Amino acid sequence: MFTAAWKKNAKILAKGGRKFVNYKRDLLSDERIAEIESRRKDLLDAVKANDREKTDEASKQLRGTCENSLPREKPQDWFQENVEVMFVAIVIALGLRAYYLQPFRIPTGSMQPTLNGIVGTPIKKDDWPSFPVRAWEYVTKGRSYVKLVNDKDRRLAISPKGRADVRDTQWMHFFSRAQIHFLDSKPLRLPAPAGPSSQVGLQDAIATVRQTGGVLKAGTVIVEGSIDSGDLVLVDKFSYHFRKPERGEVFVFETLGIKGIKERSGPQGGGSHYIKRLVGVPGDALSIQTPNLLVNGKIAKESGIQKVAEGEPPFKSEHPGYVLARRSSDPSDTHRIYLQDTGDVLRLKGENAKPGMREYVAMGDNTANSLDSRYWGTVKEYNLVGPALFSLWPITTGHWGFIK
Repeated sequence: MFTAAWKKNAKILAKGGRKFVNYKRDLLSDERIAEIESRRKDLLDAVKANDREKTDEASKQLRGTCENSLPREKPQDWFQENVEVMFVAIVIALGLRAYYLQPFRIPTGSMQPTLNGIVGTPIKKDDWPSFPVRAWEYVTKGRSYVKLVNDKDRRLAISPKGRADVRDTQWMHFFSRAQIHFLDSKPLRLPAPAGPSSQVGLQDAIATVRQTGGVLKAGTVIVEGSIDSGDLVLVDKFSYHFRKPERGEVFVFETLGIKGIKERSGPQGGGSHYIKRLVGVPGDALSIQTPNLLVNGKIAKESGIQKVAEGEPPFKSEHPGYVLARRSSDPSDTHRIYLQDTGDVLRLKGENAKPGMREYVAMGDNTANSLDSRYWGTVKEYNLVGPALFSLWPITTGHWGFIK
């Protein structure tokens, strides 16, 4: 404890030199290692000789040798720096998407007017507004103007249901599209899902093949009009790890494994995501007495559900509230419907069910036009993704902000 400070500092420096060699041995040449060890020995000998002047000089030599032992790295140029920043930003964004927030584009109108789906409006190209107006509408409303003309004769493929083979696709939950499949050529990519595309000409284009022996003729206008983008929402993937889902909130779930959805929507319906209002939690017994939704025999009181049932703004006064599922007009349709008649009750597996198998019920706010739990049953716990948190874009629909 009575050792002079200069001696303590010198011994610490000698130990630091040894650690430097051990940590950087794979980068140092044998000659440089030998030089560092020689400098360390000189320093320790000076301390042992109690010569402060030689100790200071030996310390200076050891520091200089260590600092100049490794080759100087060339500083990054502007391109390398920007690539590195972009790479880090991408990694952070992917991490947020995987564990915390996931963007989701609403493809249908089942949640209107709470949230908008993709809507098509037929408009002839001659009636389109000017390019600056179209650009402004795209930025503020998510509206794009599209026209697609078939460039050659193509023989239309038919799905197992006997209809034109048109399949919805989705990439990263940002872009919802559809493809028309043919027997003699590659699929044609449409600018919107099948539903909105039908609103702007697809249905009429497909109807023409009945007169042409199943051939979509060159020059046929497939789609022409405007497409209003569905709301882009952020889904909170984190909360359900720490709290139970709450009746009345808007949520997103995977459709994988929900048999009724696949039966009605085809193969593409069995592995996508839906957004609905969560109206039933484990242990509930649900029934409908229009316009109300009954939970365990009593009218549901949650604000989101009441807004739908009572037709509060932004719902129009003629909004019917909660209605029973429609009967199929196809006598060959044997798919089960869960809430079709007055008195039907949908009972959900509760806390006694195996983990992951507890059940929830999802219904669209636009219940008269929603394929939901009334038609295909319950959502299992393992299908849950998270509550819809924030409507991000477009910014002029009145939906921007936190979702209720």
